[in-house]
Amino acid sequence: MEIISRISKGSRMDQVYIPKNRAGFSIGQYVTIMPLERLNSEKEDGKRIKPYFYNVKNLEPIKTRIIEEVFNLVNKEINPENIIITGSFLEKGFSFNDLDILIIDDKKIDVSLIKNKIESLTGIKTHIIVISKNELLSGLSIDPLYSLMLSKCVSKERIIFRIKRNINYKLLDLNLLKSKSLIDGFELLNGKEKYYLTFNMVAILLFISGKKLNREIVNKKIEELCKININELKENMVKNDFLKKYKEVYNKTFKTILEKINEQNEPF
Repeated sequence: MEIISRISKGSRMDQVYIPKNRAGFSIGQYVTIMPLERLNSEKEDGKRIKPYFYNVKNLEPIKTRIIEEVFNLVNKEINPENIIITGSFLEKGFSFNDLDILIIDDKKIDVSLIKNKIESLTGIKTHIIVISKNELLSGLSIDPLYSLMLSKCVSKERIIFRIKRNINYKLLDLNLLKSKSLIDGFELLNGKEKYYLTFNMVAILLFISGKKLNREIVNKKIEELCKININELKENMVKNDFLKKYKEVYNKTFKTILEKINEQNEPF
């Protein structure tokens, strides 16, 4: 038996009223309440998407539920080849700022409507990138940002990539240039900005060294190279000793990239 009812506002608790004359739903029985739109969607779709988790441990149940709702919404709207959620949303706790979504598909997609629907559904600011599978594979081979994004993620379909790095040192040189702003404006930056620029620099260094990338590995390398605790950096408690170490790592990374660029430009 199914009963359709409306949520009413109460003085202490909101409530759902059901008729006393009914078959089933006896007093004391546990029931599930869900939006009618979702119930109809489940009937239409047959079954809901069950996500694949990669290096995601102990994700809060509410986040898992949000991911499932987002996947089903996007799948219903455009049915892309794959949907991937990554970024700070997958970290422990609720200090994330937004929801980062990769939509993998070859067709051109206007994401503005989907973005608005996701934000309306979840109440979370959403960033969406649409990219083809070939573009994603290319990015994974040349850019550490892509490797970091997929090192911890949740996807609609299973992800199986065998990637050989084909490093574009000129691209990395441009990416590293962002991190130079920490040296030039050390006193003006907050802890979050300093952490991001340090993370970017060390991720590039590990990438050109052929090392595996994920957030935990990069954070550990930051602590090792800069002789700090990662929380001190995030909370903007680092001093000039850190800046001295930072400059050493930056110069080492820049020198390595420059040498590789010169090697690639040498005639045979």
